[in-house]
Amino acid sequence: QVQLVESGGGLVQAGGSLRLSCAASGRTFSSYNMGWFRQAPGKEREFVAAIRWSDGWTYHADSVMGRFTISKDNAKNTVNLQMNSLKPEDTAVYYCACRIGYIDSATLLRNLHEYDYRGQGTQVTVSS
Repeated sequence: QVQLVESGGGLVQAGGSLRLSCAASGRTFSSYNMGWFRQAPGKEREFVAAIRWSDGWTYHADSVMGRFTISKDNAKNTVNLQMNSLKPEDTAVYYCACRIGYIDSATLLRNLHEYDYRGQGTQVTVSS
């Protein structure tokens, strides 16, 4: 089993920044991918970004490209999401997820159902 715990959410004004972190613990794997997803009230879950742990390859959704950056900290076994230039439409619960194995398909990584583990989420609220 893998446990994922998100942190760093909160309330911020439009144009501000937040940094989310997801700490992974439990069973270790030689190859895996980490992703961030979000879900706003009344809306479908949306892919935000993903990173392949073995080589640091990243993939960001068009809606956050240039504003959000996913990164990893090998020493702390965490994945981070730096969110800049936040907009009210970024308001959502943000989840991190873990997909075991080597994945080179962006299509697969965009789908939360393809992931093996998911955290409880952290609320991000952007005021206008």
